[in-house]
Amino acid sequence: MQQSISTRHLLGIKNITQNDIHLILETAKTFKEVINRPIKKVPSLRDITIANLFFENSTRTRLSFELAEKRLSADTINFTSSGSSVKKGETLLDTVNNILAMKVDMVVMRHSSPGAPHFLSDKIKANIVNAGDGTHEHPTQALLDAFSMTERLGSLEGKKVAIIGDILHSRVALSNIFCLQKLGADIAVCGPPTLIPKYLHSLGVKQFGTVQEALQWCDVANVLRIQLERQQLKFFPSLREYSLYYGITRKMLDALDKEIIVMHPGPINRGVELSSDAADSPHSIILDQVENGVAVRMAVMYLLAQKN
Repeated sequence: MQQSISTRHLLGIKNITQNDIHLILETAKTFKEVINRPIKKVPSLRDITIANLFFENSTRTRLSFELAEKRLSADTINFTSSGSSVKKGETLLDTVNNILAMKVDMVVMRHSSPGAPHFLSDKIKANIVNAGDGTHEHPTQALLDAFSMTERLGSLEGKKVAIIGDILHSRVALSNIFCLQKLGADIAVCGPPTLIPKYLHSLGVKQFGTVQEALQWCDVANVLRIQLERQQLKFFPSLREYSLYYGITRKMLDALDKEIIVMHPGPINRGVELSSDAADSPHSIILDQVENGVAVRMAVMYLLAQKN
């Protein structure tokens, strides 16, 4: 197996190789052992300073990155646009250059504009980790999803993964499609036709009209949140109607003639995408995803830091 990642930045899954993905997942196994030890810290990034730049609201991703950085013994700076000079009109590049003047080695960035991390990677010397750019990509979520699946299923070669819900507004969906296809999985989507982008067919992705068909086909159901905050138009009549046609319940899972895994990137709209009894059922690996997120992000930052 290759010993170092092929890129200085993690801008998206589209930009990395299959070997990079395998290296990150193998490295994450080691770090998962670390975070389950009594002493959970290692000095791997002791001399590295990381700036967390979140220009968009986040709880889970930001906390996961912060914890991963602390476990690696990195020094961290946390920045949110709500309390910053961005509100006074400062540009993205000025903000980042001011932070880099403080001798920052790596930037973890979430931004509402697709391509913002790519723009920065051409302008500054620090490593960039994309923590989500608009509705484009969310690479570390796709990697932790793949890691969580491999823990349960082993190799993903030939496995069937259904991505269900708001595909149109999801950065998780696109990163998952790129990542899982590179690992040999078959992908299908399911959701209201108004929330399925037309370009998905060009990526070799199947489409199911009903949740029942998707569940019967798949080994893994990755259920996405309805992102009302990103929807400028009304894409379906009501949340009640969405739940009626595309929500998943424990009864539906138990009625299948096989075992499947249920995932969700969080936060869950309980009673909309998933009923509580489905989210908390033995089918669900949602809490495993949260734990694995720290290990995978540790692996990503550790491997990128070697490229300086």
